[in-house]
Amino acid sequence: MSGTIVRRGHLFLVTAPSGAGKTSLVRALLQDHPNIKFSISYTTRKQRPNEKHARDYHFVDKAEFERMAAAGEFLEHAQVFDNYYGTARATVEVEMQAGHDVLLEIDWQGAAQVRELMPEAVSIFILPPSRAELERRLRTRGTDDDAVIARRLKDAVGDMSHWHEFDYVVVNDTFEQALSELAGIVTGRGRASRADRQGLQSIVDALLA
Repeated sequence: MSGTIVRRGHLFLVTAPSGAGKTSLVRALLQDHPNIKFSISYTTRKQRPNEKHARDYHFVDKAEFERMAAAGEFLEHAQVFDNYYGTARATVEVEMQAGHDVLLEIDWQGAAQVRELMPEAVSIFILPPSRAELERRLRTRGTDDDAVIARRLKDAVGDMSHWHEFDYVVVNDTFEQALSELAGIVTGRGRASRADRQGLQSIVDALLA
């Protein structure tokens, strides 16, 4: 019907240290909730054998990324390890204006930038259940050598220290339970996953010790 006001979509930010299972959870969530649009990031990182351009990332070289950043085309962008990652502003705005919910899978630096520009965004941090499990998952990937894994573990502690900046925290111990909690958050039933809930601090203390 002409004249119908379209609800502006919600923006969800999902962040986690490398190896916490964020990508697997997000993919499962999007499969179960096809109405949520996934914003594909731009990156200068080398494309992995199992990845496809414009499906997993928009793979660009450093010069193109820097051109886009200088032109103000990113909603957020950051350097993670030795690579750059960014979210195209126009892509997100078009989807939200059309009434679609949008999910960004980004690091804590990018999430902070987005929250400054769009404070209504719902932010979610995913934690591993323990440091030992995080290391096991990183090694199971089989994509990094020992030196890279050691650096990722060290950086993970720094990343996890920002958990309290987020609205919700999901501990990815059992995949199905974590997925259920994530689905609850995006459908407005995530009260039990609030970052200020009782019992979460002790888990975080153990992770950061």
